[in-house]
Amino acid sequence: MKQKIIGFCWQHLLLIISLWIMTFGVAVCVRSMLGCSTISVLPYVFENAGVKGLVPAFTIGQYTYAMNGIFVLLQFLILRKQFDWVQLFQLVIGFLFGYLLDVNMAITSWILPTAIWQKVIAQILGCTILGTGIALEVRCGSVTMPGEGLPVALSRVLKKEFPKIKICVDTTLVVLSVIASFIFFHAWQWHIVGIGTLFAMFYVGIVVKFVSKHLRWFDCVLAYRPGFRRYIFGLAKLIYRKK
Repeated sequence: MKQKIIGFCWQHLLLIISLWIMTFGVAVCVRSMLGCSTISVLPYVFENAGVKGLVPAFTIGQYTYAMNGIFVLLQFLILRKQFDWVQLFQLVIGFLFGYLLDVNMAITSWILPTAIWQKVIAQILGCTILGTGIALEVRCGSVTMPGEGLPVALSRVLKKEFPKIKICVDTTLVVLSVIASFIFFHAWQWHIVGIGTLFAMFYVGIVVKFVSKHLRWFDCVLAYRPGFRRYIFGLAKLIYRKK
């Protein structure tokens, strides 16, 4: 029992670190001014609308949590009796994601690219960090993020492949963001829904696939159990063998 409790705590500590990496990548994408990643594009529209007093003045992280809550509710309505109640833990993960996003927005407040090359570098860097964080988050093997939980639920009901449903959900979020931009600002907000958003839609997936193939070291970290010196020795031995 003690081993299971320690393993559970360690697993979710690594999950929190993975979420921090993900949200840091999202924040850098936002700062690029070329367009947000799909996971944050709609909340960022509402945050900007809140600044103008058109909607409640919540942060991007708070609107992200609200959106994640809606995603969990939709999963319940879609799956009904098939809904696994443990998936309500997604609300906790969604809250942490929103909170860490606000933290990282504050941390990255100094990133103010002006030249186009600076914006491009920020976008690529942000998407790379985001993809790495997603790969780590998935490897943790805990409850999925609400943004992935909804496509999973839809794919189960519609009997369609997850990647296709995921693309449809992401595209819907982008379309809703464009519509919201015209409703609130009467114009397309290119710094929110821009070329960077389209870039993120395919590049982040490439990063996730690449990083996922090189996470044997993370599996060793994830499998950590009491006996720290023994663990370090085993990890060093594995690294030595790879060389």
